[in-house]
Amino acid sequence: MQLQGAIFVLLPHLGPILVWLFTHDHMAGWCEGPRMLSWCPLHKVLLLVQTAIYSVVGYASYLVWKDLGGGLGWPLALPLGLYAVQLTISWAVLVLFFTVHNPGLALLHLLLLYGLVVSTALIWHPINKLAALLLLPYLAWLTVTSALTYHLWRDSLCPVHQPQPTEKSD
Repeated sequence: MQLQGAIFVLLPHLGPILVWLFTHDHMAGWCEGPRMLSWCPLHKVLLLVQTAIYSVVGYASYLVWKDLGGGLGWPLALPLGLYAVQLTISWAVLVLFFTVHNPGLALLHLLLLYGLVVSTALIWHPINKLAALLLLPYLAWLTVTSALTYHLWRDSLCPVHQPQPTEKSD
């Protein structure tokens, strides 16, 4: 893999890094305590999976770019333009969820992102089958994050669904 490949692999990480740099003081403790779902993975696991997924998706975009001749040009406009849009939406979800603390709006963006990733996979498939297949773990990850976000959104609207503190008897 050339220098361009490394750039493609690292590019998806730019958004989360910038979001963290500018908003890390807004993130602490928001999704902990009674809001934490029993089946939600630990924060470190989420971070590790997100890092791996972004790296794999970045590599997939490199494969498409390479198979279309590299450089810049019209053949790249749709496949990598669609990828750029879904990457931007993915970064927006981070802002909506961790900074704005709006799981409802984040969920809408996640559903849009799911459709964009499916569209990207369908467009990439004739260009590079491996690149399209590398988007499947991303779709699985979006399913998990959408489910988590849905439950947080539902619990914020319906206090009945929120976990209730249990009383300890002395």
